[in-house]
Formats: sequence, C-alpha cells, structure tokens
Amino acid sequence: MCGLAGILQSQARLQEAELVALAGAMGDALAHRGPDDRGVWVDAAAGVALAHRRLSILDLSPLGHQPMASSDGRYWLAYNGEIYNFAELRAELEPLGHGFRGHSDTEVLLAAVVQWGLEAALRRCNGMFAIALWDRREQRLSLARDRVGKKPLYYGWAGDTLVFGSELKALWRHPAFDNGIDRDALALLLRLDYIPAPHCIHEGAFKLMPGRVLHLDAAQVAAGAAAHRPGQAQVAYWDARERMTACLAAPFAGSEAEATDALDRQLRHAVALRMVADVPVGVFLSGGTDSAIVASMMQAQSAQPVHSFSIGFEDSDHDEAPLAKEVAHHLGCDHTELYVSGADALAVVPQLPAMFDEPFADASQVPTALVARLARGGVTVALSGDGGDELFFGYTRYQRALRNWRALQRVPAPLRRWLGRHARAQGEASRAGGLAALLAETGASGIGDVYRNRISRWRDPAAAIRGAREPATFYSQPDPLQGQGSPADAMMLADFTTYLADDLLCKVDRTSMAASLEARAPLLDWNVAEFAWSLPLGLKLREGTSKYLPKQVLRRYLPDAMVFRGKRGFGAPVTQWLRGDLRDWAGDLLDPRRLRQDGVFEEAAVSALWQRFGRGERKWHTHLWNVLMFQAWQAHWQAQRAQVRAG
Repeated sequence: MCGLAGILQSQARLQEAELVALAGAMGDALAHRGPDDRGVWVDAAAGVALAHRRLSILDLSPLGHQPMASSDGRYWLAYNGEIYNFAELRAELEPLGHGFRGHSDTEVLLAAVVQWGLEAALRRCNGMFAIALWDRREQRLSLARDRVGKKPLYYGWAGDTLVFGSELKALWRHPAFDNGIDRDALALLLRLDYIPAPHCIHEGAFKLMPGRVLHLDAAQVAAGAAAHRPGQAQVAYWDARERMTACLAAPFAGSEAEATDALDRQLRHAVALRMVADVPVGVFLSGGTDSAIVASMMQAQSAQPVHSFSIGFEDSDHDEAPLAKEVAHHLGCDHTELYVSGADALAVVPQLPAMFDEPFADASQVPTALVARLARGGVTVALSGDGGDELFFGYTRYQRALRNWRALQRVPAPLRRWLGRHARAQGEASRAGGLAALLAETGASGIGDVYRNRISRWRDPAAAIRGAREPATFYSQPDPLQGQGSPADAMMLADFTTYLADDLLCKVDRTSMAASLEARAPLLDWNVAEFAWSLPLGLKLREGTSKYLPKQVLRRYLPDAMVFRGKRGFGAPVTQWLRGDLRDWAGDLLDPRRLRQDGVFEEAAVSALWQRFGRGERKWHTHLWNVLMFQAWQAHWQAQRAQVRAG
C-alpha cells in the first residue's frame, strides 16, 4: 500500500531539478501512506513527473522500488495497491518470455501491460489499485482505478498543468492549485455525508471513478485546463451496472446447499489471496456477520492464531466489543481490544480534516480511525468485512424502502404528486423523520426516488448553500437498474457504486493509511460480487433475516447463537458529543457571523437547525455534522494553502 502523485504539463516548461523538487514535495505530502521508501521519476522534455511513497508489503527489497520502468523501457509506473493474483499472472507471463528480477506485484503488473495493454491487463487483475502509467512511446499518461474503488485517485488542474495524487494534500502542494470550492459538490456532501465520484470539493478537480481509465496527453491537458474539465472521458474497463445486468440474466440455478458451498469456496479463496504478504496480517473484528466470516476463514486457513482487533466504547450503546471478543475466543484468534472513552474519541475529531483532505461526514470515521491505530500496533495489513451489506441485502433501510414503495404504488398517482409537492414546500426544518419523511417520498416515480429519501440528510441541500445547484448522481435515477432487475437489486447497485466506494471504502482507506496500515476487503473480490448478483433475493432475505446465505456459511464456523443476532452497526454518539464536549467547538464553527463572513452557507438555514437541536429536537445532528465537517475542513485547507504560498 502506497501513495502516488504526479504532474503532466501542457507545455514542458520546468527544468529537471524543478520537476524533481515539485513532484517530490507532492509525494512527501503522502508520507503516511508510504513511510518505507520514496521515489521520483521525471522526463523534463515531456513535462511529466511521477512520485511514489511506499509501504512495503510484497518484496521488501529495493527491487520493489517505484516509480518502476517496464523491462522494455516503454512504460513508467507509480502504483498504489495490491494485485492479489500476481503469482498466477506471473506464471502466465513467464512462458511468454517475460523475466522478473524480484517478486513484487508491481513488476508483474508492468509485464502484463507490456504483453496485453493496460485495459486488458487490468481486466485480468484481481486486486485494489490506483495507477499512474506513463507511455514514453505514445507520450501519454493513463490513470486507472480498481473495479470497486478501494484505492483513491484525484486529478485536477493547477493553472494549465495536470496534477494528480492519492489524496488532495498532494495536489495542494502545487503552488498554482488555487482551485476554489465547488459549491455544487458541497450540496452532495449535505445530502449524502460525502462527495461521490467524479465530483470533488474543488473546482477544476475530480475523482477517477471505480473501474475507469483516463488517458491524457499534453494537448488534452491543455484543452482540459481551458475548460477546467477532463480533456477526455473516463473509459470503463469494468462497469457494475453492466455486470449486475449480465449476472441477473444468467441467475444461479442450484439449490440452497449448492449456493452455500459455492459462496464458502469463493470467500475462502478471496480471503486466502488477501492473506499473502511479507509482513504481519490481521483482521478488524466487530462481531457482526461480515467481519466474523472473514476472521473465521482466516483462522481456518492459518496454522497460527490470527491477530484480531476491536474497539469498545465506554457507556455507549454502539459497543460491539463483547460480541467480537466472544467470536475471537471461539475461533482461537489472538484478540486485542481497546475500550475508549468519549475523550479518546473526541481527540480524533480535530485530526479529521487532515486525515480526509475533503469534507467527509460519516461519523463512524472516528471509531474506524481508532481501530486502525490499534491494529497498526500489531500488524501492517488488516482484512475487513466491508461489502457484505451491499451485496447481500444487509441494511434494514432496504426493507423499509421496499415496504414504502409497495405502499406508494397503491396511492393514485395524482394524489402522490400533490403530496410530494406539498412536502417539498415545507422546508428543511419540517423534515425531521416519521410522517414528514414518508410524505417526502410520495412523489416518487421509482424505487430510486424512495431510496434517495431514505439515505438523504438534507433533502434540499442546495437551498442551504449560496449559488449551488445539486448535480445528479446515481441516486438521482428513479430506477438505477433501468428496468433490468428488481427494486431490491436496484438499491444494492446504487449503494455498491456510490455509498460503498465514496463513503465506506474512502473511510477505511484514509483512516488506515493515516496509521500506515493496509486494509483489504475480501468480500469485495469482484468474483464474489458477481456471484452475489446472480443469486435470487430469497437467498439474501429470508423471513426477515437479511444476509441469509452468508449466515448459512457462517454457521459452518460459529454456533447459531453467534450468527443470528441483531445488527448494531459501527457508529458514533454524535448527539451526545454535540450536546456535550463538542458544543463549544460546534458553536464556534456555526456562529452566524462566521457563516456570513465565509459566504458559503445561507446562515439562516444552518442557524435554524442548530437552534432547534439545542432545544432538544431529534435528528438534526446528522445535518449539522456534515456542515461542521465542511467548516473544519475549510479552515484546514486554507491554512495548508497559506503554508504553500509562504514557502
């Protein structure tokens, strides 16, 4: 696991030493992602530079150093991630004449690109990655991201120069990256608690979307700089909607027992691939179904006790640590747990803007950061259970949305439209849940409209931001599957493409990388995902039991009492924080004079909710937390840019 950064000029103006210094500074901003090694490569005549920071996982020797050149000298690669099936690819490439000096996956990836070309090579790769590849023959830069979006990649324009990196802090190091706030993207933060790809908090900057490749040469950089838009479209080499549609068209036809066997095999293989490392490997264990499956399969395939880690909260109903300890004891894991106080958790809050670089408001970021730090004390790689909910109908909100959608279809369409208009006219402060939330769904024309209401924080976020217009996202579609599957499939697809990549995986990447820890998610092996998409809903939801098939697999490893218990989630007591130790911090950031001076938010809209929250009303902590995360981020970003300008 690593960090990468780089530059492509529209015209080669900088001398070699200047390029080396600038790219090196951008890479050094990511030192936490790769504390073990540092590399910079430049071609001043082409106006290109690549920087890399390395966290050594495979081939700890200097033979894994990056940026790395292909054996024929055509390509230079800076790469963040792991190709889990690199040994299989190497065995395929060696008979084709490729030789290898070391045993890193980076060298195998380069050989695969030489042999098959970039897109074809990526389709053969099973892994998580973000890639910057310079083709010396074509004088072309290619940026690529893994299928699911486990590893991040930002790009944007600093004047007429393309800059890119694993995190925004690398882009901020370029003296010309004075890109302001994209207020339309900020509206998405208020609705979702995060900013989905391809949007970014900065104007003229973007996230590469999962499963996409972007090819750019100097002319396209110049064209993109002029419009502050990509000079060329992101091209899909794997598309979740297309793949889900294909899997639904060829459904699994076996029995429940055969499906259980097949999922067991798929998951054991995915876990085994992700246990390969030249450093210690452990597992995040919450006690829930998904992490318990991962821990069970790790222990079943390990001769030594697996290192497991969990966080507990003192005096909190969010505490899953006793469940995790029970599972770990049954499996025979070497378990470490840490109980943290409210003060321990709150100490993380001031660090969040620097950790995430972009305003991010999923409050479970706090316990996730704490468990990542705990795990880094014992291992360098940790496996997680991310992905099970999105693939196997794990969220209770799915069942609520289906129930509401069925009910709405019994209401005459004209009445639904009238009720929907009435609900929209009531204003944000009337939408605290219950009947108001249900009324907001009445104008729905598809399950996507109902589900968007289920997951929205602010339901009219643009009204709270000066000059904003909310962009369309995957959640804006009445039917995300475009008629090709059931409403249940459509909701899971929307979450898989958006919430999973831009919230859950972003959260795990930033918090783990802040601790120089690599996190791997075996349930998100693309083979597991496509198998899950081929399964009927009855193998995911059975008589009110969600994740039915994974639980049948888990019964092979744990007693039923540990398998069938309620989902608690991995959250944080934000209401308690904002009414307690964080009250003064929040009050300062939400001060109407400060909001007015910043000129971003409509201060009356924000202040009204802060006042209602202060009077004890429920719900508003979610609305306020995403405003607070933006306000804290904005102060951090301005301070960072001031340092660059002064330096």
